[in-house]
Amino acid sequence: MHFARYLNQLMARAHNIIYAGHRASASGILNFFRRDYPRVFRRNAKFCALAVAVFVAGGLAGVALTLQDPDFQLQVLGPRMVQTIQRKEMWTHSIISVKPVASSAIMTNNMTVGFMTYATGITAGIGTLYMMFFNGLLMGVIGTACALAGMSLSLWSFVAPHGALELPAIFLAGGAGLRIAHGLLFPGLLPRKDSLAIAGRDATMLVLGTVPILIIAGTIEAFVSPTGLAIPLKFAMSAALLALLGAYLFGVGREDPATANSFASRPDKNSPP
Repeated sequence: MHFARYLNQLMARAHNIIYAGHRASASGILNFFRRDYPRVFRRNAKFCALAVAVFVAGGLAGVALTLQDPDFQLQVLGPRMVQTIQRKEMWTHSIISVKPVASSAIMTNNMTVGFMTYATGITAGIGTLYMMFFNGLLMGVIGTACALAGMSLSLWSFVAPHGALELPAIFLAGGAGLRIAHGLLFPGLLPRKDSLAIAGRDATMLVLGTVPILIIAGTIEAFVSPTGLAIPLKFAMSAALLALLGAYLFGVGREDPATANSFASRPDKNSPP
């Protein structure tokens, strides 16, 4: 498959960039996350912000369409899930009895969504925009359906603990896909091939950084989110995780000027500020 081949090429390129001149080691991986990854994020933050905007637009569309026509939720969620919501039951209780298996399945699914969102950036961003809008639409429909059934607190107390990491990871993957699209569509003074190679490097590093985030989110979704933990504690956990992630992405790596000349941390002429 063309996308899979392209994705593998970008992954190989990112590996060579990250470990160029160094032995692949635990310290190299640590330095990537401790120093380079937040810098790559900040250099490409506007693409992640655009991914968030498209997701929110999809969410608002989902809310509006469901309120206008309550049967719209049937087309998106299917009759089985709609009937579960109308019975005021959460569809997540089955996770509790198979936590390890559920955690693995959740991680695999989330990583698949993230990597597809990133890889479809090669379609001039159309695939990435679709993935972000559709996931926002789905969230809007589910949120509205639960609100109409009086289940908002049950839904958001379930989503909050893992969503504080899972949603930002999807936004990062969306930003990675849009970075590829930008390099393809707006090469500037560079040949399009070189522009795409530069964009692919940043995009691949962005999406690689979501892997540990999604592993943590999947673990929380299986072992914490569906449990009977007090609702205030779930929301407090969500706020704490979101604050930590924000501090990491926006603050880490600024205080180490000695490494400012590392390949991964140097902005390219064709990269956004």
